[in-house]
Amino acid sequence: MKSAVFYGKHDLRIENREMPAIGPEDVLIQVKACGVCGTDVHIFEGDKGAADVTPPTILGHEFSGVVVQTGSAVTACKAGDRVSVDPNRPCGCCTACRSGINHFCTHMTGYGTTVDGGFAEYCAVDQRQVYLLGRNTSFAQGAMAEPVACCLHGIDLCEIQPGSNVAVIGGGMIGLLMVQLARLAGAARVALIEPVASKRAVGKRLGADVCIDPACTDVSAALAAAGMDWLHTVIECVGRPETMAQAVALAGRKAVVMLFGLTKPDETISVQPFTLFQKELTLKASYINPYTQKRALDLIDTGRLDVESMVCDICALEQLPEILHSPVLRARGKYIISPEK
Repeated sequence: MKSAVFYGKHDLRIENREMPAIGPEDVLIQVKACGVCGTDVHIFEGDKGAADVTPPTILGHEFSGVVVQTGSAVTACKAGDRVSVDPNRPCGCCTACRSGINHFCTHMTGYGTTVDGGFAEYCAVDQRQVYLLGRNTSFAQGAMAEPVACCLHGIDLCEIQPGSNVAVIGGGMIGLLMVQLARLAGAARVALIEPVASKRAVGKRLGADVCIDPACTDVSAALAAAGMDWLHTVIECVGRPETMAQAVALAGRKAVVMLFGLTKPDETISVQPFTLFQKELTLKASYINPYTQKRALDLIDTGRLDVESMVCDICALEQLPEILHSPVLRARGKYIISPEK
């Protein structure tokens, strides 16, 4: 089968692999769509994402497809079912799993990270990680369920209350999802801080009350003019030290600052403890997607969440190395890979 195999930093090869074998609890999925994630970029650049990757490994952890074969003990689905995959399979036995925080499992299996994933024509997956797609959900939308699930966990941690003022820094796919989720959580006003005009336009269409270009605008003054001089929540979705510092600076008293963007592992940020004391800020981060995959799929299927406006193109597997190599291409938006193209 055609596969995108990661061999090391800047070394992703399109090659033929044998069809994956399935065990009694596994299903074989014909992959229809697989999203290109920021974590894939980190891995491609030789950095650590949410999990260690041991080459050679087929990347891709945001994927959906059709079940073509099931193991002898599978009861969760059947051949022909349209499904989405939660790529993070906890062991169920370690201390974290038994404490109800299985996303910190010490023996986590990650499809597309620790084992072969969805940048291939087929992928074998444990039935526990398979979710049926709703009748209104396309394969491309189903591939977006995993990033939505991660965002839902982050939004839950933000503790947004009805009537809150929320600012989102960064208008990439994650930021645009956060804008929508903040509105769904009850925010009265949502601001998007993003230097790219096309992304600000999408953000406005998806529910941002004010969209600010930080490159040529006094952000604090623009927020105040929009009635948002007191921010209750600031969600950083860029993953850069300077925007994380900006998030702390913009936050109002008693605010939650969510550092959602993923930095390089060795990067640091400078925070003045007196600022945290003076504002009584809460700094938070969010790690993967515990117990949120079904909620994500329901939001997508009911149309409450738009996961398509940030998709710039659906590409063939052969185009993946170029996409991962090119910051210019990635800046256009979210890419979906279709092995059938």
